[in-house]
This record gives sequence, C-alpha cells and structure tokens, in this order.
Amino acid sequence: MLWLLFIIVVILAGAFYMWMNARAERDWDDPDAGSAMVEFGRAFPDEAIRALHSTADRKAIFLRLHDGKAGFIQSHGTHYVCHVIQPGKVRVNSSDSGRGLIVHFPDFAYLDNAFEFQNASEAAEVSLWLLGSFSPRSEFTAEEAGAPSSAQANE
Repeated sequence: MLWLLFIIVVILAGAFYMWMNARAERDWDDPDAGSAMVEFGRAFPDEAIRALHSTADRKAIFLRLHDGKAGFIQSHGTHYVCHVIQPGKVRVNSSDSGRGLIVHFPDFAYLDNAFEFQNASEAAEVSLWLLGSFSPRSEFTAEEAGAPSSAQANE
C-alpha cells in the first residue's frame, strides 16, 4: 500500500513538472505587453507611457511617450530590448501589406525590421509617433486652462 501511494505521488509530481514546463515554453514564445512595459519602466523610469501598439506577432511594442518621443520594446525570449526614439531619428516605410512598417534605426541597425500590425490604422499611428508628427488634441481649451481667449485679449 505504501509503494502504491509513493508511485502515485511520483506520477503526480512528474505531471506537474511537465505542465509547468509547457506553460513556461508558451510564455517564452508569447510575451505579454504588461511585462514588457514593466521592463521599459525599469530601463527608463522618467518616461511616461501614453499609448502603445503591439505588432501582430507580439514580439515588438511601440510606445508613444509623454514628450513627443517614441519607445520601442522587442522581445528576445524572456529578455527585452528597450529604446527611446527621438522624433525623426528613424526611417519609416510602409510594407507591401499596408498593415506594416519597415523601420530603419540608424543608431541600432540590428533592430531594423519589417513590423506587421493588426490593421493599417495602427501602423499609420505608429509611423506618426516615430516621425514626430503626432500631436494629440488638447483636452483643455484656452479658457479652461486660464489663458485669455482671443476675444478677451482684444478688449
């Protein structure tokens, strides 16, 4: 009876070990945006993230940062490469599919690649971030911010 209990425990431990290995292998192949953002925050603690778009294969994430810069995170297994990109410091072309971008990083040529997104609008928005042409509309009007309106300034 004791041997039977021992064999059952060994089988259950082996099954648990195989299940954990399969889960770790799946996580290795499919990184999530949350852990990538944590790594970016660790690498660049003074950069505030405003928006992000992940590529279709989820291996790279492009970030819009608070001051007009862009961020880039690329997964290499369980490690991430994080960069802050100054506006206009990369060359961007559209891919043949229309849903992707071909990005050339002059300072980091090893990152040059074609990145495919879920749709063309995500690719277009990311290209604006990278080129520094993205200027979000202000949530406040001049009057709400305390600045005199043009009618008040003329009086």
